[in-house]
Amino acid sequence: MAKLSVNVNKIATLRNARGGNTPNLLKVVEDIERFGAQGITVHPRPDERHIRYEDVRNLKNIVTTEFNIEGNPIPAFIDLVLEVRPTQVTLVPDAEDAITSNAGWDTVKHKDFLSDVIGIFKEAGIRTSIFVDPIVAAVEGAKDTGTDRIELYTESYASDYAKNKEMVIKPFIKASKKAIDLSIGINAGHDLSLDNIQYFKANIPNLLEVSIGHALICESLYFGLDNVINMYLNKLK
Repeated sequence: MAKLSVNVNKIATLRNARGGNTPNLLKVVEDIERFGAQGITVHPRPDERHIRYEDVRNLKNIVTTEFNIEGNPIPAFIDLVLEVRPTQVTLVPDAEDAITSNAGWDTVKHKDFLSDVIGIFKEAGIRTSIFVDPIVAAVEGAKDTGTDRIELYTESYASDYAKNKEMVIKPFIKASKKAIDLSIGINAGHDLSLDNIQYFKANIPNLLEVSIGHALICESLYFGLDNVINMYLNKLK
């Protein structure tokens, strides 16, 4: 069974919209874990428009499952991760003004940089993952950086799933098989939803973890957070 890590950025976005502490991020995270999620993901950005750096520090004392911190490894991010020491750090090449992540790493072009950053985190005992497009060459490049895992960027799968799911899953199957050949763990995330997660899980061998935030929170408006988390868990079996 692939683990479900819930990205709680949208909870922080809702809280920040009114400037107070409603919803209470820490309480929601406790509830998400109680409902059955096997991990919590946060993606702090430099402008702190949703998850704040202080949230990450506070969550370290709350999260009892796997804690995954995503982000572009700028110096402040690196310092935060080393301070908090989560279960996993996921390196994402998003620009500071990006609305959301929109591409994976060019692991060949940025090999030296990624290798250096990954070395820092692994020395601290933190599992590492690199956000990559479903391209075999990107997976091969990831291997050369020393990363423990890759996270497959699934936006292209999600956006065209309804049109031709058999076609859009093919590059992900190829990339995942290459990762298995190279002994790299496989995570996935971005726009996965209740509509498309089961087919993805059924076709990607050795999928270890999915990180889902936006869709899960939107679906919870209709079905409730407890119900939605368990609906995902059933589809990931």
